[in-house]
Amino acid sequence: MPASSLTELTPSRRAALKVSYTARALDAERPAHVLSGPDVRPRPGDLVVASVAGIGRHTRLESAQGRRRHLFPGDEVLVAYGARYAPDQFEAEAPTDLGPCDLVAAGGIAGLVSSAHENVPEPTRLIPVGLAADADGRRVTMADLAAPAPPAPLHGVPTIAVVGTSMNAGKTTTVAHLVRGLAAAGYRVGAAKVTGTGAGGDRWMFHDAGADTVLDFTDDGLATTYRVPAERVARGAAALHDRLTAAGAQAVVLEVADGLMQPETAALLCDGALRSRVDGWVFAAGDAAGALYGRERLRTAGLPVVGVAGRFTASPLAAREATALMDVPVLGRDELADPAVAAGLTAHPLVGAVQGRTA
Repeated sequence: MPASSLTELTPSRRAALKVSYTARALDAERPAHVLSGPDVRPRPGDLVVASVAGIGRHTRLESAQGRRRHLFPGDEVLVAYGARYAPDQFEAEAPTDLGPCDLVAAGGIAGLVSSAHENVPEPTRLIPVGLAADADGRRVTMADLAAPAPPAPLHGVPTIAVVGTSMNAGKTTTVAHLVRGLAAAGYRVGAAKVTGTGAGGDRWMFHDAGADTVLDFTDDGLATTYRVPAERVARGAAALHDRLTAAGAQAVVLEVADGLMQPETAALLCDGALRSRVDGWVFAAGDAAGALYGRERLRTAGLPVVGVAGRFTASPLAAREATALMDVPVLGRDELADPAVAAGLTAHPLVGAVQGRTA
C-alpha cells in the first residue's frame, strides 16, 4: 500500500468546494489535487480539503467574500490547519495526522479541541480528504499565499496599537472607532490585525469604518498566530505595518488580539521591531479594574499608554470609576470617533495628513 497518494479532484468537486476566508487566495484558482496517506503529516498552515461529518458549534463557514455559508453534512470545505486560543470558545491544537478533526473557527481553521468553555456546544466535525497540492504533489500552504515582501520601512507614520485584557474586551470596536476618527480627521488610514485566528469579520469592520487599506496576519502567510514562534509573529506584525505604509497610509492602527496573558501577545509587546513602529498604545478592558491593570502592565513594559477604552466604557459608572484613577484619557466610542480626539492620540501633527489627503 503506498505511503501517500495524489488524487485529482473533478471539476464538479472543485466548483462545489466551500472555500473559507483563511484560504481565500485560492477561491478563484482552487486546488486540483489532494495529497493523502498514512505518511502524510500535516503542519500548521497547510491547506486541507475536508468533508463535514457533523454540525456542531459552527453551523456556517465564512467565505472569501465575507458571507457566512451554511454548512451541511457531506459538504467539502477548504480550510487551514492551525491552533486556536479562545477562552470564551475553544482551545485547540494543530493536528499531526490526517485523522478526524474539528472546525475550531468559522474563518476556516481545522484543529483538535483540547478544552472548551462550558457554554459552547461540541465542535463541527471534519474528515480530511487530503492536503491541497499541486500536480507534482507539493502541498499548498498559507506561506505560499503570503503577499510579496514589503519594501523598507517608511518611518514617521503615526501609529496606534490596541491591546486588551482578553478576547471580547472591546479591542476590535476600539480600533474601528479610532479608524473612524482618524479618517474623519483627514488621514488616509491603514489598519491591521496582527495576531489572532483567521477570520474576516474584523477586516470588514475596519473597512466599513473608513480604513483605506486593511490587512491581517493571513496576508503574511499565517492561518493563526497561536503556537507560532514569537519571532515569526513579531516579524509578521512589523511586515504588515510596513505594507500599510507602503500602500500610502498616513496613519496606522494595529490590533493585537487576545490578551496580555496569551503567550504570543506577551512576547509581541517586548519585540523591538514592533515597538519602534508604534507611537502610542490604547488598552481595552471589560471593567475599570482591568483597565487600570493593563495601563500599569504596559507602562512596566516601557510602552507609552495614550488611553484606555473597551467594553467598560459603555457604562457611565464604570467610566467614571476609571477616570478617577487614570492619568490617561478614558475613551468611549464617541471620543475615539471624534476627529480631534483621534488625531490628538498620535505623536505627529495633523496638518500634513490633511494636506496629503486632499492633494
